[in-house]
Amino acid sequence: MKIILKILSLIIVIFLSNSNSVLYSAEKIKIGLLVPITGPNSEIGKSIIKAARMAINKINDPLIEVIPKDTSSNPDQTLISANELKAQGVKIVIGPVFNDNLTYLEKWSEMTFLSLTNKNFKNPKNVLSSGINAESQINTINFFLKKNNLKKTLILIPKNDFREEIDLAIKNIKINYKKKFYYDATPTKITNQIKEFTNYDERRKALENEIARLENSNDFNKEKKIENLKKKDTIGEINFDSIIICDFDENLRSITTSLLYSDVSTKKVKFITLNQWFDEQLIKEKNIHPIYFPSINQDNLKSFIKEYENLYKENPTHLSLISYDLIGLVYYLVSQNNYEIDNKIFLKKSKFKGMIGIFEINKNKITHVLNFYETNEKGFKKIF
Repeated sequence: MKIILKILSLIIVIFLSNSNSVLYSAEKIKIGLLVPITGPNSEIGKSIIKAARMAINKINDPLIEVIPKDTSSNPDQTLISANELKAQGVKIVIGPVFNDNLTYLEKWSEMTFLSLTNKNFKNPKNVLSSGINAESQINTINFFLKKNNLKKTLILIPKNDFREEIDLAIKNIKINYKKKFYYDATPTKITNQIKEFTNYDERRKALENEIARLENSNDFNKEKKIENLKKKDTIGEINFDSIIICDFDENLRSITTSLLYSDVSTKKVKFITLNQWFDEQLIKEKNIHPIYFPSINQDNLKSFIKEYENLYKENPTHLSLISYDLIGLVYYLVSQNNYEIDNKIFLKKSKFKGMIGIFEINKNKITHVLNFYETNEKGFKKIF
């Protein structure tokens, strides 16, 4: 009789254990999405939601539930939507998209927000920047500088709200550079500023002096020498072997054009910039080839775009690729944490390989291991 009771007891323990396991594993993995569904940036929000659906289908686990909420690109609406997600038991949120919408989120300290912004500077403690941030880019650039033994680097930083972000990244990475210069991005001022930090006037004066010297000299074949000098804009060393231009789009093109006018070309120094998302305009600017930049894996980006276009018959935004990867990242970290959902999963040192590349997670910080590219007349060439 005692043996029978023991067996029955054992069966009950196993049954209860299995029941608890089933109940435990059946708990939904709720991921919030804070994106602009209405308002001026609604197309971005809708693209992110579609990419999230792609990721869910790829993972193919019924336990995952993504709950989109509208921010309307407004901090007050963002707070209201975050409160609704909290009421639904959501602890991890992808979004918001824009840095301005982070304002009130520190109120929900028990929730973790994976913001799609690339800004890390002065974010609330419970907000992790998951965009292609400055530190990830500067770290990749620094690797390129070391690999090519470039030790005389000029860093050009625009005087805008991204300035502190760049400075912090340079400080954290401890990049070796010769000089750092802050410039006013106003087109009418850029050329004069570039002349200043490239010593254009001194090099121009050196040219004029050398021509004058030759004209008053008895140098052999001086006429030919003078003729060759008059074809130049300047003479003398630039004193930089590389220039990092921390800018984008028209501003980037204005800077590079002004450098050429100041007799600084890619034949003399290496032009390096930040992630340009494979802007086709750079290929057309043949006079500045090659220009170097860190970015995500281009082949993976093309693959994602193709899959997205096949599904939705439209082009995705770059942010939608990040959101696609973040769904996979959260699922991976939760699964590694025995399916317990808490903010501690971002404290442990971990790596995740997504479409963008490799995510590195450690101490509530997300960085990216990026690739490095150069432009040429055929397109973009991967360096590493």
